[in-house]
Amino acid sequence: MSTKIFVNLPVKNLDQSIEFFTRLGYTFNPQFTDETATCMNISDDIFVMLLTEAKFKTFTPKAICDAMKSTEVLVCLTCESREQVDEMVRKAVAAGGTTYNEPQDHGFMYGHGFQDLDGHIWELIYMEPNAINQD
Repeated sequence: MSTKIFVNLPVKNLDQSIEFFTRLGYTFNPQFTDETATCMNISDDIFVMLLTEAKFKTFTPKAICDAMKSTEVLVCLTCESREQVDEMVRKAVAAGGTTYNEPQDHGFMYGHGFQDLDGHIWELIYMEPNAINQD
């Protein structure tokens, strides 16, 4: 059985976040969706739980980080091509997100990213297949 990852992120407005990520092409599992949370499908093994701040607070004794002011986590996803990286950033900006830097081209690896409606940073990278040493 492969390990699955569930990233939990607090959001100020769940409906707006669902609309934002739907515009980027993501889908949601209705089995794990209610007025306080939703499960966004990234891949067969990667999921993001978007939780209202009130719901998120039930999982931690710590204060929620304001992602517009501080960064607690960087979510980085791979893409199939450089063009897909650019297209995802374009979609994110069109849906109300922002960019936080310029694209980074390191030859073997290309990356860019966006901030979602709550300020969470999503990095997107494409790495040339032969750049990964499989020894």
